[in-house]
Amino acid sequence: HLSEEVYMSQPPGFVNEKFPNRICQLHKAIYGLKQAPRAWYDELKAYLLALGFQHSQCDHCPFIYAKSGVIIYLVV
Repeated sequence: HLSEEVYMSQPPGFVNEKFPNRICQLHKAIYGLKQAPRAWYDELKAYLLALGFQHSQCDHCPFIYAKSGVIIYLVV
């Protein structure tokens, strides 16, 4: 989900002929949107934390899972 309001014009092929100048408010990130990479990372981070991964204190890229003798290092 996006943390700020984002609007876009109607994409080609989806233009409503009665209201050709309408705009759309986005509720989720779409390909090409400047906020899309951050929204993807936030969603992935929440998923990994729910699985039991730990977030690195010094860098945002590595995630560490260490339980029952299994250690997984995941770099995003």
